[in-house]
Amino acid sequence: MQSRQTYLLNMHAAMLDALGPSHWWPGETPFEIVLGAILTQNTNWENVRRALNALRAQNLLSAPALAALDTEELAALIRPAGYYRVKAGRIKNFLRFFEHEAGFDFTVLQALPTPEIRERLLGVNGIGPETADSIALYALDKPTFVVDTYTARIFGRHGQIPEEISYADLQAYFTEALPEDTALFNEFHAQIVRVGKHWCKKKQPQCHRCPLEPFLPL
Repeated sequence: MQSRQTYLLNMHAAMLDALGPSHWWPGETPFEIVLGAILTQNTNWENVRRALNALRAQNLLSAPALAALDTEELAALIRPAGYYRVKAGRIKNFLRFFEHEAGFDFTVLQALPTPEIRERLLGVNGIGPETADSIALYALDKPTFVVDTYTARIFGRHGQIPEEISYADLQAYFTEALPEDTALFNEFHAQIVRVGKHWCKKKQPQCHRCPLEPFLPL
C-alpha cells in the first residue's frame, strides 16, 4: 500500500500534467494579493477582479493610500466584491495591523517565522484560517498549506478524510505528509481549486472527465 505522501504527490502530478501550471495567486504585488484574499471571501474571483480594478483606476492599490481613505469611500469602491461594508472593515483592520506591526513593509512580516506570522494574522478581526494561510503562502511566500471547501469535497469523495473535519485537521492531512515546500503548497492548492471548480462540483460532479478520476476508490 502506497504512503500518503506518494498518494498526494501522484495526485498533484496528475493535476499538473492535465492542467499545467496555475501561476497563482493573481496579483501584481503582495499587497494586491492580500486584498484579493480578503475580498474573495463569499464571492467569486470575477467580482474580486472588478473591485481591484476599481481601486487600481483610482491609484489606490497601496497600503498607505487605502489607510488614508475613509471606510465608506473604500466600501463604495469595493462594492462589486459583495459584503462591501464588512470587507472594507476587514481591510481597514488589516491595514492597522500592517502599519503597527511592519510599517507597511512586507519584508518585516516575511522575516517572521511561519507560525508567528500566522498567529498574528489570525489576531486581525475578520481574518480566519483560510485567509491567513492564503496571505502567508501567496503574499509572504511562507510554507503553509491552504485548505478550503474544494479540498474537503475532493478528498472526502476520494475517501481520504471524514465528512466532518476541522480546518486544522484537514490542513494537517497535507502538512504531515508532504515536504515543507512553498512552491509545492502553492501549486497543489491552486490545482485543487481548479479541479473543484471545473469537475468536482457540489452538484453533478464530472468524475469521468476529471484528472483525479483514477484516484477514486474502487
